[in-house]
Amino acid sequence: MKNKVNKGRGAAVLAAVALILAGLAYFASIILSSTGIGEDMSIKLGLDLAGGVSITYQVDDENPTSEQISDTVYKLQKRIEGYSTEAVVYREGDDRITVEIPGVTDANAILEDLGKPGSLEFQTPDGETFMTGDMVQDAQPASYQNEMKNNEFVVELTFTDEGSKAFAEMTTANVGKSLPIVYDEQVISNPTVQEAITGGTAQISGMESYEAAERLASNIRVGSLSLQLSELRSNVVGAQLGSSAISSSLKAAAIGLVIVMLFMMIVYFVPGAAASIALAIYTCLIIATLYLFEITLTLPGIAGIILSIGMAVDANVIIFARIREEISSGKSIGSAIDIGFKKALSAIIDGNVTTLIAAAVLGMLGSGSVKGFASTLAIGIVLSMFTALVVTRVILKAFYAVGIRDERFFGHGKELKPLRLVERKSILFGLSLAVIIAGIVAMGAHGSNGKPLNYSLEFIGGTSTTIPFAESYTAEQIDADMVPLVEDVTGDSDIQTTQVQGTNEIIFKTRTLSLTEREALNQAFIDKYGVSEDEIQSESISSAVSSEMRTDAIKAVLIAVVCMLIYIWFRFSDARFAVSAILALVHDVLVVLTCYAVVRISVGNTFIACMLTIIGYSINDTIVIFDRIRENMKQKKVKDTAGLREVANISLTQTLSRSINTSITTFVMVFMLWLLGVATIRDFSLPLMVGLISGSYSSICIATQLWYVLKRRVGKNKLVDAD
Repeated sequence: MKNKVNKGRGAAVLAAVALILAGLAYFASIILSSTGIGEDMSIKLGLDLAGGVSITYQVDDENPTSEQISDTVYKLQKRIEGYSTEAVVYREGDDRITVEIPGVTDANAILEDLGKPGSLEFQTPDGETFMTGDMVQDAQPASYQNEMKNNEFVVELTFTDEGSKAFAEMTTANVGKSLPIVYDEQVISNPTVQEAITGGTAQISGMESYEAAERLASNIRVGSLSLQLSELRSNVVGAQLGSSAISSSLKAAAIGLVIVMLFMMIVYFVPGAAASIALAIYTCLIIATLYLFEITLTLPGIAGIILSIGMAVDANVIIFARIREEISSGKSIGSAIDIGFKKALSAIIDGNVTTLIAAAVLGMLGSGSVKGFASTLAIGIVLSMFTALVVTRVILKAFYAVGIRDERFFGHGKELKPLRLVERKSILFGLSLAVIIAGIVAMGAHGSNGKPLNYSLEFIGGTSTTIPFAESYTAEQIDADMVPLVEDVTGDSDIQTTQVQGTNEIIFKTRTLSLTEREALNQAFIDKYGVSEDEIQSESISSAVSSEMRTDAIKAVLIAVVCMLIYIWFRFSDARFAVSAILALVHDVLVVLTCYAVVRISVGNTFIACMLTIIGYSINDTIVIFDRIRENMKQKKVKDTAGLREVANISLTQTLSRSINTSITTFVMVFMLWLLGVATIRDFSLPLMVGLISGSYSSICIATQLWYVLKRRVGKNKLVDAD
């Protein structure tokens, strides 16, 4: 009777899972069919996939310095991140700044919301300026309930160090008096000083509504720019890439997903089938989350999601390996499933939490695409843990309940002879060192020409050429006919194209061109397309990734690494695990850098995304092996280096199949992207494949060996007897 009840419950669970999957798949299909064609239920796309609004501002100040323009570019970048993390700001010519915001088609609405960047002054009661807007670091609206339980609306100000000092002195001297805030010679707020404000922050109260607080905060933020700007022109621009970019990426994802599912079912039988169903649910949840949270998706973002689909099976692989080990030790299928999930939990949590820490730090401290990448990474981590630990378990238990209990359907763990990888550490270290040195040599050789890496437009700027044509062309026609024409003149494949909506104008962004090259480019289009030379416009543009944004990215990565190191140290109670994991991570970054240097792949926004992806993948892979070492160290009393080597080698051998299988599934997804993707995404997927191989190699051949060396030579309880 009990078996019948269990079978009924299992069948009901499987039916419910099937209905949920069908519903999610239907919802995801609507989102995907809407995406890119302007319907309501669509994922927000970046400039490269869907276009957006381009606004060019003229600097009104006379003879602005380069530092003033750079500061204004950076502050505008932080200002527009409220619209999209993928929005970009760059300098155009000597005295213009261009803002590009993806996913919007109403330039007037953006201009109205952004406001007119003007001068902002904080004045004394006598009308004298004691502080300017550039001393305001941030201004945000807020609301809270007072003692009477009524809503109060305020603007919270944060000052720079210089502003904090000036504001403290003036508020101390003017308690009870008003200090007008003047924007473009008009008083926009006249707050009264209640007390001396010396903490570097202030609050303007008395707003009649949250909207009023938002308007005031917006005016203060935009007035805190170093320069006064006025609108020169605004355009709605088309996608930089054709619709083929999306369709080819989706095709790559679909094919890769099917291959991964087949692989899982062939290798892991019934558990593999459960993981495949969970993987399908995971993919649908990713699509739904992007839509529901209005996350802007770019081409690197698509690649990152496709990569995350491959990585999502990792937790399942860890669990299934544990289940097979329990079956081999004589446990029943039901017990093996329960124990397998329990034993895999620490490795899954530690690996994913470590990566989640990195995502959180990058999201808080990064700028632009770094912040966008962090959002996508965090979503992928949370959903993959949920589907592995909850969905896969529910499905697997349901399969067991309906009567699928034969050991043949689950597989046995094989007792493998321990690989002697620790003893070969000198050879393995030498191979890695040789690859890294090759990269250093390559960068040194190219550095003699001023470009150790092949920096793209996003990093070094270039020339923007706007050409009006007699007729309109599709993105595919531009890629097939015009881009090669530009490449013949520039001798460089790093070319970005943008169509100005409502006109026949096309903007070509290339490396910095000399006067002779500009003339040759103009003549090439005159000869082939009959355009008018007088109507061709050329401007120098700065990098879209400013020095401040690069500094933010480096700072965020360094802090993320420190936070990961502390977490690993805390969880493993041994700093040697943490140091080894971080050194292996550095190894992978240097190997990928070698790929960029030797192959001369373009270094742009995708470079940042690639490096961040490798950091997340590498640390997760290493943690799984370290978790097994920690477990084996508790079971075995290690008294000498021979015992230490044995633990390291056994742990590596026990986790080897998991490392290989996870690498295969992840590699398949990225390889399909490289095989079927457009040229831009191939520049992302090739170093990513190198990074995946390097990440697996460093986890198996570098990290554990480093831990062994440190364990013998450094810190408490070190073992120093002869090797």
